[in-house]
Amino acid sequence: MDNINYGSQEIKMVDRSSISLTGVNKIVSFDDEEFLMETTMGNIRLLGENLELLKLDTNDGNVKIKGKINSFNYIDGNVTKNKESVFNKLFK
Repeated sequence: MDNINYGSQEIKMVDRSSISLTGVNKIVSFDDEEFLMETTMGNIRLLGENLELLKLDTNDGNVKIKGKINSFNYIDGNVTKNKESVFNKLFK
């Protein structure tokens, strides 16, 4: 496996009620129950209730979301693959 550095990322969650992320390249879609994001470390899916985007800094890639966070996971470990195919599979 190649040792490729895609960039750094920091994730901070407080009491399942807010989450801050760095290294976000793009918010693909979001609503009050789900956020899909492309990041420097892979694609992320965040699920919850009453989710609300508090901060979006497109220059630095910083995002802050509040609400009840139920799950958080990377849905694609390799950002060099076709990014759209992962999201297309989710919505079929």
